[in-house]
Amino acid sequence: MELAQLLMAEYGWDMDRALDELYNSATYRKLEDERSGLYYQSALYVFQYLKNEMETGIMA
Repeated sequence: MELAQLLMAEYGWDMDRALDELYNSATYRKLEDERSGLYYQSALYVFQYLKNEMETGIMA
């Protein structure tokens, strides 16, 4: 939920758009994979990956 709030603040999106973008991102798929370790990072750390993906289309 915090990631969606960060998306809303950064891009001015409503909650529906933010959640849609989040749940359909490669970053979210990586976040769901416990082996990636991304789940254990802070929301701001993960948001940097998500923001990069939103702006470049590539998950760094």
